[in-house]
Amino acid sequence: MIYNYNEIIDCLVIGAHPDDAELCCGGTIAKFTKQNKKVVIVDCTYGEMGTRGNTEIRRQEAQNAAKILGVVERINLNMRDGFILINEENLYKMVHIIRKYRPKIILTHPWFERHPDHENVHKLLRDAMFKSGLIKYETLDNEKKQEVYRTRKIFCFQQAYQFPKNPDFFVDISDVHHIKLDAIRAFSSQVFVEGQYENEPYTKLSTPEFMEELIARARYYGGLCGVKYAEAFLSIESLIFKNFDSLV
Repeated sequence: MIYNYNEIIDCLVIGAHPDDAELCCGGTIAKFTKQNKKVVIVDCTYGEMGTRGNTEIRRQEAQNAAKILGVVERINLNMRDGFILINEENLYKMVHIIRKYRPKIILTHPWFERHPDHENVHKLLRDAMFKSGLIKYETLDNEKKQEVYRTRKIFCFQQAYQFPKNPDFFVDISDVHHIKLDAIRAFSSQVFVEGQYENEPYTKLSTPEFMEELIARARYYGGLCGVKYAEAFLSIESLIFKNFDSLV
């Protein structure tokens, strides 16, 4: 899908690898798009260091998953998988997309994670979010100087590690949980899909038990807040509700 840059992006989802967005907040993405919110997914790498599949397979899987979720665009920053560095080149890329899409909220990895790429994406984003608001930090889009932009609404999804404290909020994904699972299964080179890629090397993600764990987590969080399935998030900054409707 081609993004119209006159549109206002509601949510930017930034993940280190193709499938991170689906695994961690696919239900929230589907919930937003179902409500006609405009969502863009940004993959920082093509996942070329992954044990299973290859770059071309994962590129196509990412686009298939994006269609299932209904996002307006999915892009890749072409950083090096397994070696995402906190350097000026990658920082520039991150500032560029923030200024380009000007999202109301951003969803990304937390600062503590099993995979170093996940942690470094978080650190890059935090640095980029600050610099994207600086007039003297210049970035170009199609040879035109970008305007500064900053949002304080950065929310972290959960992945390998448990949150160090209770989540700040949950999103009810009960009505779209099946869409999340379909989007995850679009990455059939990575996760278990019966009859596909059976000769690829074993990984934790490629077992039926991994999908069961994801479903159990969503069911557990849903049970905590009185719904069937939910996803949990941490907020970087304190949340404020401006009116009663936003609270309920």
